[in-house]
Amino acid sequence: MAHGAVLIASAALIGVVAWSGDPLALPLAMLFPALWALARGRVMVALVSAAYFLAASHGLPQGVANFYGSDLWPGLLLWVAASLSFVAVHTPLWTKRPGWVKAARFALAAVLMAVPPFGIVGWAHPLTAAGVLFPGWGWLGLTATAAGLLVMTTRAWPAAAITLGGIWLWSAAFWTEPAFPDGFRGVDLEMGRSLGRDGTLERQRALIATVMRTAQHGGEIVVLPESALGFWTPSVAQLWRDALSGSGVTVIAGAAVVEPQGYDNVLIEVSAHEAGILYRERMPVPVSMWQPWRLWLGQGGGARAHLFANPVVELAGRRVAPLICYEQLVVWPVLQSMLHRPDTIVAVGNGWWTAGTIIVAIQNASTIAWARLFGLPLVTAFNT
Repeated sequence: MAHGAVLIASAALIGVVAWSGDPLALPLAMLFPALWALARGRVMVALVSAAYFLAASHGLPQGVANFYGSDLWPGLLLWVAASLSFVAVHTPLWTKRPGWVKAARFALAAVLMAVPPFGIVGWAHPLTAAGVLFPGWGWLGLTATAAGLLVMTTRAWPAAAITLGGIWLWSAAFWTEPAFPDGFRGVDLEMGRSLGRDGTLERQRALIATVMRTAQHGGEIVVLPESALGFWTPSVAQLWRDALSGSGVTVIAGAAVVEPQGYDNVLIEVSAHEAGILYRERMPVPVSMWQPWRLWLGQGGGARAHLFANPVVELAGRRVAPLICYEQLVVWPVLQSMLHRPDTIVAVGNGWWTAGTIIVAIQNASTIAWARLFGLPLVTAFNT
C-alpha cells in the first residue's frame, strides 16, 4: 500500500513540476516511465498514469471555465475525460514481464500518445524533453531521448536516471533560448477575449498602427497572434493591403475563414501586393473548437481539423513550420513539420482563456524545447 502511495504521489509531483512552464523542468517527465514500470498491477498503473496526466494538465478546468464563462464542472469533466485516454493506453499495455518486453510495451504506448487518434489529447509527452537534453541534435537527439525512456522501464533505470540527470545539468549550464529569425518580429497583445471578436474598423486600425510601430524597429515580417484579424473577408483584406501600401511590410496574423460546413482557423499572409491564407490549422482545440460530432449529426459549425495538411509553408523564400495554439501541446504536428526541414518555427496563440493558469507558459516551454532540439529560430506571438 505504501509502495503504491509513493508511486502515485511521485507521479503527481513529476507532472506538476515537469509541466510548470519552465523548459528546463521538462526532463523530469522522463521519470514517468520508471513509475509506470514499478507499479504492481494494472489498477496501480491506472492510478499512477492518471496522477501524472491530471497533475500535468491541472490548469484545464480553470481554462475551460474561463472560455465558457461557467463554473468549474464542465472543465473538470473534460479534464477527467482527457485523462482517460492516457490511462486507457498505458494501463492495458503494462506487463509484469521485466526487461525489454516491458520496454517495448511502453514504446508502443508512447507512439500511440504521439499520433492520432490518442495523440489528439497526447499532452505532457515525455519526448518533449529531448530539446532540453540534446539541443541541436535533431532526430538523433529524439532517438536518444526515446532510448532513455525505454531504459527507464528496465531494472537499469537508476543508472539511466543518473546518466540523464548528468546530461540535464550539463545542458542547463549552457542553456540558451532559440535564436530569433532575421526579419521577423512577433507581437504579444493584451486584448483579452475581445481579440478576434471585435470586428470594428477601429480595432483593425489599432492593429495596423501596432504593426507599423513594430516594423519601425526592424521587422520586415510582423507576426500577430491567433485570431487577431477576426473573420477574414475581402473587405478586411483590402483594408490591410491599402494600409501596407508602400511599406514593404508583410503581416502574418491569425483569422477565421468561414466555410459551409464550419470554419478554418488560419494564418493569413498580407502585404501591399497580396493577401491570402498561408496556413490552415491541423489540430484545433478539441471540444471548444473542433467538434467532429456535429458533422456526424449532419450539423454545421466548429473548426475543421486538417490533421496532416500543410506541415510547412513558403514565406519570403523560407520554409516555415507554423504552430497555432493547441498544436504546441501535442507531438505529431511539430514532428510532421520537422520531416519537411523547415528554416524557422512560427508559433501563435490566443490565450485569453488561460487566465489564472500556466497553459500559455507550457505552450511556450514546449515550443522552445522543439526549436532547440532542431536548432531552429523561433518567433512567437500571443494574446492574453
